Amino acid sequence: MKSKSKMQELREKGEADLRLREAELAEQLFALRLQKVTGQLEKPSKVRQAKRELARVLTVLGEKSQAVRGGWR
Repeated sequence: MKSKSKMQELREKGEADLRLREAELAEQLFALRLQKVTGQLEKPSKVRQAKRELARVLTVLGEKSQAVRGGWR
């Protein structure tokens, strides 16, 4: 993600791609939490990165669903 921001790149993706990324990140986050509990986690910062990326994906999905529905009601 060199020239564009992470959010811009996520906004350009389709809903199916975002749902797939959401599932991947949720699975990754689960694995990282499991590693943390068992003491095998090498980089604790990876948990934070995964959580933030998941939040970004969920934010863009929320924006897309609001756009389809026509905004807040």
